[in-house]
Amino acid sequence: MLKIYGTQNSRAMRPIWTAEEMGLQYELVMMPFPPRVFHKEYLNINMLGTVPYLVDGDVKMTESVAMTQYLVEKYGPTDLRVMSDEVDYPNYLNWLHHADATLTFPQTVVLRYKFQEPGVADAAIEGYSRWFVSRLKLLESELENKTYLCSNRFTIAITRWTSMLFEREAFIKSKNYKHEEKT
Repeated sequence: MLKIYGTQNSRAMRPIWTAEEMGLQYELVMMPFPPRVFHKEYLNINMLGTVPYLVDGDVKMTESVAMTQYLVEKYGPTDLRVMSDEVDYPNYLNWLHHADATLTFPQTVVLRYKFQEPGVADAAIEGYSRWFVSRLKLLESELENKTYLCSNRFTIAITRWTSMLFEREAFIKSKNYKHEEKT
């Protein structure tokens, strides 16, 4: 049986959401954050102490994007996956990896120094907030006149963005975030 380890407000939401959408059976192990500090025995399971962590028999995974891709490919077919013969397949791959490859670093810096070590790197918070927000322009322009990122349907590509958008409170509070609701 699938087992997903996570913490509240983490990227564990990605494989959990995917498993839920697919109707997969899984065991969820929630821990306090960071588990390597507050749940030290977790290091015996995942030596990195990071979340999420997925176990499926002999398969062990530490990357949330890879977990969702693994789930749709192994346990599909599902409309959550865009197939290689679909026109939007390149877009799907791009959006699948864009959030982590482009946005995770600035987001991590801001969240760390804003919430875990306040006052230590205020200039970094402001600078990386600007960088993060500037990178959101691509997402905003892509969704300007449509509901979904690709293939005119809900896919795992959109689950990449949710943790970042749910956590955007840190960026809204930043002087640099100029969010305007669409009317």
